[in-house]
Amino acid sequence: MNFFDRLQQETASERDELYRVPQIVDGMQGRITRETYIAYLTQAYHHVKHTLPLLMAAGSRIPPEKEWLRRSFAEYIEEEIGHEEWILNDIRLAGGDAEATRQSVPSLPVELMTSYAYDLVMRRNPVGFFGMVFVLEGTSTALATHAAEAIQKSLNLKKDCFSYLLSHGALDVSHMQFFERTVNKITNSTDQQDIIHSARVIYHLFAEMFRSIPHERTKEAA
Repeated sequence: MNFFDRLQQETASERDELYRVPQIVDGMQGRITRETYIAYLTQAYHHVKHTLPLLMAAGSRIPPEKEWLRRSFAEYIEEEIGHEEWILNDIRLAGGDAEATRQSVPSLPVELMTSYAYDLVMRRNPVGFFGMVFVLEGTSTALATHAAEAIQKSLNLKKDCFSYLLSHGALDVSHMQFFERTVNKITNSTDQQDIIHSARVIYHLFAEMFRSIPHERTKEAA
């Protein structure tokens, strides 16, 4: 079994837990309000704005004997520039207050998720950050396009309000293909275990982030 398949297998229960969160289940069916969608984007902004600094920090801490991995981080850095601004623009176009989002504080799960990621990169093992990449990229590829289309239809919002979700959805499978090729080259057992462990932690905290988003089920979904 290659490492990517092992990573999927050993994080299956945490992934299933995430996919059962009511906010995600209802979002996939377009059964959320505009306020819930904007609340989701707000929390997404608060973790996405840390992606670039985390990638830069992780890349800078890769030891010389793993130089090839630094190049992988560099490719991710190039891809992730400016994504937090896409989210703010989606909020603005959906009728939310983008500037208030910029000045707001994250929910506790997002605070813990980003703090955990910084601690992992700065104190423990920067290679372990691939666990967070796996969760965020994999979840987006699996769910984002479907959710965006369902929410757009139910809320009658313009496609411009979904640039973040659509750019990270099923059409962007190249990211996961690149990720799979990269982690399959990681053979150090400690690195592999740190990636698996961090993915489990991030899955749990990501699920808690969604649970923290204010959401009342519609009559149709109840």
